[in-house]
Order: sequence, then structure tokens, then C-alpha cells
Amino acid sequence: MNLIEESFQTKEQKKKSRAKLIVLISIGITLLIIIGISIYLAYVQSTMLKLTLNGASNEKLKELLVIEDDGTVYLPIRQVAEYFGYDSFGGEYSAKSESTNKCYVQSENEVANFTLGSNKIYKLDLAGQDENYEYVYIKKPVKAINGQLYGTSEAIEEGFNVSFNYDADANRVTIYTLPYLIGLYGPTVLDYGYAEISEEFVNQKTILDNMLVVLKDEKNKQYGVIDTDGNVILEPKYDNITYIPETGDFLVESNAKVGVISKNKETKVQIIYDNIELIDKDAGLYVAEKDDKFGVIDVRGNIKIYIENDEIGVDITNFTENDIKNKYLLMDNLIPVKKDNKWAIYNKNGNKLIDFEYDSLGYIASNNKNALNLLVIPNYNVLVACKDKKYTLINSAGEKLFEPRADDIYMTISGGVTHYYISVNDRTWDAEEFLDQIGVKPINNTNTNNSSPNDTNSTNSTNLEDATQNENVVEETNEQQ
Repeated sequence: MNLIEESFQTKEQKKKSRAKLIVLISIGITLLIIIGISIYLAYVQSTMLKLTLNGASNEKLKELLVIEDDGTVYLPIRQVAEYFGYDSFGGEYSAKSESTNKCYVQSENEVANFTLGSNKIYKLDLAGQDENYEYVYIKKPVKAINGQLYGTSEAIEEGFNVSFNYDADANRVTIYTLPYLIGLYGPTVLDYGYAEISEEFVNQKTILDNMLVVLKDEKNKQYGVIDTDGNVILEPKYDNITYIPETGDFLVESNAKVGVISKNKETKVQIIYDNIELIDKDAGLYVAEKDDKFGVIDVRGNIKIYIENDEIGVDITNFTENDIKNKYLLMDNLIPVKKDNKWAIYNKNGNKLIDFEYDSLGYIASNNKNALNLLVIPNYNVLVACKDKKYTLINSAGEKLFEPRADDIYMTISGGVTHYYISVNDRTWDAEEFLDQIGVKPINNTNTNNSSPNDTNSTNSTNLEDATQNENVVEETNEQQ
């Protein structure tokens, strides 16, 4: 081999070496790029919002979330209903309408009402025997986004009975529905030595507060309360236990008597009554029954109205169009009490405002086919009362606005608009115009200061009596209703 051939082979070898090096470098760069892309995608994936519903990823529900700059999560109430096993409707449950500033959701067990701008959600237990609504407060009101009603995650939790957790650091939303949680913990209570979780819907809500109402065994039917870790809250020795969601306490039954015990084992109301029912959580009052007589006690068991009456509260099933949510506490202050076939009015402090003199409360329509039953005129906070077949109006301070002399006080609904009327001596007036004329202020009047339930619409009853005798106090309607 000569020098020329050796030089040529050396150059070829160098070319091959450079080519191999270039290939290796290219492969290395490609691998680095792939690793970089993988790391980037993993980072992007880690920063993307993740939502799981009952343990499974749910992209459609995630797309409905609106997360504001302060971290508040909003969801469209009606659109998310189906994901939680609810039906949704416009308007309000008890007063059916197509109102767009209200909506309600309904499951087989419960109804929840939402109102635009309101921090209050009204809920009705369809499994219960009573028509009274419970209510919960939320920090931020329902608002409208693109013409739809949206609620915060807190509103969704309360309205749909779900566990909702938003971890901003992990960028993750975790939601569990009540039926899923009950199914999840069902087998667990067996390990804790109990037969089953209570099947009552109201009791199953305790799981959202990390508690469970449980049956000790099928034979003795003794109930208790434990936390989700199996620790005893109330010993399993009661004949029945019913959770009171509004207060977080428990109505307990033993030997056919009931009382109230807190989750801290404090006896708030002695187990001496035949029945107890919450009137209103803000007022802190219960209706108590003993020996077929009724009265009112506070949440500490102190008597506010003696247990000597035949009835407390009005049958609101007669006034479905009037949208009454609490039969025991009318206009946020008045407690109707019946004894010896006469009605009296007490306030929520237990003071008697009007003695037992009225034959009935509310107007039941009979002659006028267009008239609807009426209990209160809500915007003016006045109650209809009847004495000797004549009607009057009572304000939220318990004052008569005029002596009972009206023949009818009723409502009509036309085109979705509610009107109220007063008839005296075959003449009919618009009730709201009449109330304006005699100085009763509507409670939503922005030109007046909001007064408390104890002094709203206080007026001079003598002047009102004179006014009812003057048939020209307001113009007669053109057409008799």
C-alpha cells in the first residue's frame, strides 16, 4: 500500500467517524428534545384544572366551572343539576312561574330554591311530614352570568347536598354526591360494629359533616351517632335519632319521649316531650307537644309560650299560591296560637300581642271564582284575620290596621302578576293602593329605612278604622272582581 492509498483510507475513516458522531449528537439532541417536551407536557398537565365527580374525571362538568380571580368557584345551577341526580326548573317550587330570576332543583327527597341576588337557599324535605322549609345562608349571593343563574361552590354544596373541594394549589376540584358517600361508607360501619347507616334522608346528610347516624343492631333497634372514623358521638342507646341540619343538633327519642342533644353530647332540651319541631333557626325556637297540648320553647329548653294550647301555626296547604314557607312564624315575627277555637298572636319573644279573639287566620275563597286564598300580603307584611265573618289586616308588630269590617280580602293572579283586593259593602279596592293611602309602607321601598319585624308598619288604628268607613279612600276598580 502506497502513501496515497493510506491517505485516502485515513480520510474515509475520518468521514465515517464524523458521520457517526453527528448521528450520535443528533440522537442525543433528539432525546433531549423529547425529554424536554415530555417535561413540558407533564408540567402543563400538572397545571391544568382537574375535576373528579365521585372519583371519576368529568370533563363536561369541568367546562361549566367559572373560577374568579379571588378563587371563588361558580357553577350554572340548572346545568349542573343532572350531574348530581336532580331535575331543574325555572321559577319557584311552591309558586309555579316562569320567572327567570329564580330556579329550583328537585330530587326524590328534596327541593332547593335559588333566587338571584339572594344569600338564602330555601329547602323542602319531600320525605318529611311537614310543609315548613328549612333554609341555609351562603356567603356570596346567586348571580347571573350570560342570562343564567350561577351559585358558588358553597351554594352548590348546600343546594345539592354534595361535598365540594377546590384545591387551588393542586388545581383540582373534587366532588362527591350524598348517595355515593353513603354507598362508600355503608360497608365501613360494619367494620365499626354497627348494622347499617340510617336510611332516613335527613340523617344521611350527617355524612357531609363527617358524622353518621347508625343502627347498632336489627334486633334491639338502638340508634347512635359516630364520626366517619368510627368514634362514638352519641352512644347507640336511643329508640330513634333525627338530625336537625339547621342547628347541627339531634332530636333523640327514648321511651316515647323526645329531646335535643348536641354533637358535643350536651342535652339542650330534656327528653320529656311527645314531639319537638324546629320553628326557625334564627329565632332559636321549637314547637313542643306534651299531652296533646302545644307551646313554644327555645333551643335551651326554656318555655316561651306555655304548653297549654290546642294548636301552633297555620295550615299553609290552604295557601299554596301565597308562597308561605313557615307555618309557625309568619312575617318573621308572628306566631299563631289556637286555643278553644280562637286564635291569638304572639311574637317570637313569646309576648302575646293579640288575645284569643279571632275565629280564623287567612281568607278562604268561596263566592268569587277568580279569587284565591290569601294569608299574607307579603310586600306589606300584613296578615289576614277573621272575626265574626269579617276580615281585617294585622301588621308584623301585631297591630290591627282597622277593625274587622271587610267582607273579603283575597288575591288573584293574572298573566303571572299577583293582585290583592279588599271588598267592603259590595265595593272592591286594590289592597296595595289602600295600604299606601293609609300610610303602610311596602317593605321593599328603597325610600324608607328597613325596620325590624317588631316595628314594621306601625300605624294609628283609629285613623285606619275611619279610612275603612270612607268608600272613596281609593278609587273603586272599574270591574268588580
